[in-house]
Amino acid sequence: MKNIVLMGNPNVGKSVVFSRLTGAKVITSNYPGTTVDFSRGKMRLEGEVVHVIDAPGIYSLIPTSRADKVAATLFAQADLVINVVDATRLERNLYLTLEILETKKPTVIALNMWDEAKHLGIYISDKMLAELLGIPVVPTVALAGEGISDLVKQLVDAGASEKIKPVSEEERWVEIGQVVKKVQTVTTRNRTVWEEFADATVKPATGVPIALAAIFAAFWMVRLIGENLIGYVLEPLFELYRPLAMALSDRLGSGFFHDVLIGKLIEGEIDFVQSLGILTTGVFVPFGMVLPYILAFYFTLAILEDSGYLPRLATLSDNVFHKLGMHGYGIISVFLGLGCNVPGALSTRILETRKERFISATLMAIAVPCMAQTAMVLAILGPYGFGYLGLVFGTLALVYIVGGLLMNRFVRGESPEIFLEIPPYRKPSLRAVAKKTWMRIRGFVNEAVPWLFLGVVLINILYAVGFIGLLGNVFSPVMEGWLGLPREASIVLLIGFFRKDLAVGMLLPLGMTPMQLVIAATLLTIYFPCVGTFAVLVKELGMRDMFKSVGIMVFTALLVGGLMRFLLISL
Repeated sequence: MKNIVLMGNPNVGKSVVFSRLTGAKVITSNYPGTTVDFSRGKMRLEGEVVHVIDAPGIYSLIPTSRADKVAATLFAQADLVINVVDATRLERNLYLTLEILETKKPTVIALNMWDEAKHLGIYISDKMLAELLGIPVVPTVALAGEGISDLVKQLVDAGASEKIKPVSEEERWVEIGQVVKKVQTVTTRNRTVWEEFADATVKPATGVPIALAAIFAAFWMVRLIGENLIGYVLEPLFELYRPLAMALSDRLGSGFFHDVLIGKLIEGEIDFVQSLGILTTGVFVPFGMVLPYILAFYFTLAILEDSGYLPRLATLSDNVFHKLGMHGYGIISVFLGLGCNVPGALSTRILETRKERFISATLMAIAVPCMAQTAMVLAILGPYGFGYLGLVFGTLALVYIVGGLLMNRFVRGESPEIFLEIPPYRKPSLRAVAKKTWMRIRGFVNEAVPWLFLGVVLINILYAVGFIGLLGNVFSPVMEGWLGLPREASIVLLIGFFRKDLAVGMLLPLGMTPMQLVIAATLLTIYFPCVGTFAVLVKELGMRDMFKSVGIMVFTALLVGGLMRFLLISL
């Protein structure tokens, strides 16, 4: 089957063109041997079904990162290339175009963001450009679908360029300058209010307040969508499921199998959060509690990505994150991790080096509580005042910064500078956002939900045979002597390996003081990731680095917990 590969610089609208060509049936997967994503779909071309592949965005066919290597490999497998070019940055984009044409692969150029170029006073003669390059050039506005049908028509008879010959890098830039001079005209005009705002979002004095407002708005949207999905869609569905579960509970009677499959009844009824049964909590937690927030978060993230804001946020935060051993894209893991640590862990793959990925994943697992856990911390400490909440989140922020500074110093490897081409702001395509959200949700369900379910199974079996109670007794000297917490809290920490938010809620019946609750809530974030995050981190970091990361987590938890005990409880 013929392979059509979309190639282009980052942020040129490749994904939107890909979405227009392939429709809904798309597969997103890791390239073999890497953690780099690419998307594959199908389309019909003159009655023939062909593969369409959306390669990672690159600036040159000479690879400098894992994503570049994957893109170059996919390009080598292409029978036909669609080179998506940003019409507002023609000179920058033509370098990759000439490299592609020098390989003599059949190519068609999609001159995308045609409308944006006109708004900026940039006029390009697509016919002259096609003549100079020796291949078809089709102006497109992918967000609106303009030019896509013309692009498909040009694919039928596309061939290799006979006008572009292999040259040196210096000669290639000279050739680009000559082409741009002939085909592009730029007219002067007054800057718009929107352009002034775009500039303000990357200047520290104005960009930081805007970033805080954007993050607040994003979390408000996530909470609004997630809570409404749970309250009005999923909880009613599980209420329909409750009679069936209760009938099975009555049929099983008390005993081992009831405890494992249904869990403990609360006042004679099934509590989907606290029963801890495979067919109750094991189903409700991943689908009734986690998935709605994940869906909301991915939807919000897709809007931020397609609007062009994330590169600005990364640039704005680069100075801070570079001191922590990462470049500015490290903030994406924090941003995602605040929704759920599983996508936060998955997002570390966008960082270039092993050192950056290790530091980002470890800090995220240690000091970034997921939204569900944050909600529970607010619930148990909120009645005591904001001061106690400030102790928890202030300590976590301090741990993140100090931990990053130390790991940047002692973890071997490189933390390269950030090089981002900031795209113009644009209106997100609802179709592209929906498709991107669906692909990520499907990936989450496939990768994380089985591990969450397995976690419920293991916890229930260990509970049923009394193993967790035994572990609680073993760890009680550490809990009582070093951390100043009741021995029962050790069981809560073990439960936290499965669900940290549930574990936070289990602190209330232990009768702890507010200061003890502060220490326990902080420990639940630091000491270990939940089973779903753990599974993803093993995949992303490898077993060796994961064990190193776990060692750092446990050491940090014991150190911070002990220091908090002696500093806070003695007050």
